[in-house]
Amino acid sequence: MYRPWAIAMGCVTLAPPGLGADTVSGFIVLAIGALLAFGGAGAAVAADSPGFVRIAPDKVRWMPLANAPGVTVAMLAGDPSKPGPYVMRVTFPPHIMDTPHFHSSDRYVTVLKGSWYAGTGERFDPSKAVPMPPGSYMFHPAGGVHWDGSNDDHEVIVQIVGIGPVSTTQADARAAEWVKLQP
Repeated sequence: MYRPWAIAMGCVTLAPPGLGADTVSGFIVLAIGALLAFGGAGAAVAADSPGFVRIAPDKVRWMPLANAPGVTVAMLAGDPSKPGPYVMRVTFPPHIMDTPHFHSSDRYVTVLKGSWYAGTGERFDPSKAVPMPPGSYMFHPAGGVHWDGSNDDHEVIVQIVGIGPVSTTQADARAAEWVKLQP
């Protein structure tokens, strides 16, 4: 459960349990700095004044994710394999979910399009996934086992923010990483 810790400029900012205002404020400043410093790494961008970057939706460069059926990734800022903040988007085609896995560092996920279905724990059960409509947010703590994707007839796009380097580990190394669900 998240708790509001500050109200600034009419917006409520939420922090994961155990993180104080200084930690979250530092992360926000770091993320904004990354957007300014690394903005648009790997994407077609338009620059204004020095340091500012704008990426129109039609200029986002989507790349296929290896071994993932139809899943694509777009790097907007930074690189999750290197030290520092990153911002990426992931597209899940209809009825494609990943199986239980975890990441080596915290990740902050916002649903941009479609209903993203997310579950936690080592037991993969799409019927227990929580549907999260556009605008929803989920915090993935480092080491927290989860699984997610599209569990309906619609494409899903999420935006993920984190600090690299980050790795992904399957909860069961013998299990398939991706599953195509039956409609």
